[in-house]
Amino acid sequence: MSFPLPINDQLKTINSLQAAAHAVSNPFAVTVANQITLIRILLIPVFVGFALYYAHSVQDGTPDERLYLAAVIVFAVASLSDALDGYIARRYHQQSKLGVILDPLADKLLMLAAVCTLSFSAWPAKLPLYFVILSLSREILTIAGAFVIKFCAGKVTIIPHWTGKVSTFTQIAAISSAMLRLDWLLPWTSALASLFVVTSGGIYIYEAYRQISAAGPGNPNEH
Repeated sequence: MSFPLPINDQLKTINSLQAAAHAVSNPFAVTVANQITLIRILLIPVFVGFALYYAHSVQDGTPDERLYLAAVIVFAVASLSDALDGYIARRYHQQSKLGVILDPLADKLLMLAAVCTLSFSAWPAKLPLYFVILSLSREILTIAGAFVIKFCAGKVTIIPHWTGKVSTFTQIAAISSAMLRLDWLLPWTSALASLFVVTSGGIYIYEAYRQISAAGPGNPNEH
């Protein structure tokens, strides 16, 4: 024998169903997961500001450890939010086309900002030059590749691959080693991250070639 749910639980259930239906009917809906991703993007200039001001204080010979701590905390929050928005999207069925675009974009912006800030400022621990070159090259090629696919094929189909996420994770580990001034760990994390940067970059280049080849010759506007 079943009993009717209390009115509050019924309303919560109805609201949840309505939210899920809205997300399905509107693939570009700004879900909770997407909001977290947007917050991660907004945290990037905050991190850059704290990191640059700290690097400037180091250059002046008066390191301000408060700025250092603020930069580390903001970067940690931004990095952890990547796992949080992914969990929420999967757990509450909030996957959307907007999320597929925003999530990798936020990852790329955070990586580019961190690599450039730590490499081209007076930050005490320097990332290896080969890691910087590979990281920047991968992100530039990925972004340029998306425009080439759009021009040649008429549309870009984003297919996430596990190596991309592992690449992001290992890059964060390498950047964190530099931020935390772990000089003994930095060479190892940089080497591992570079391996996955090259691997994931090669997979995305192949996928770009496949999509362009599948589109075939002709006017891209016809696809």
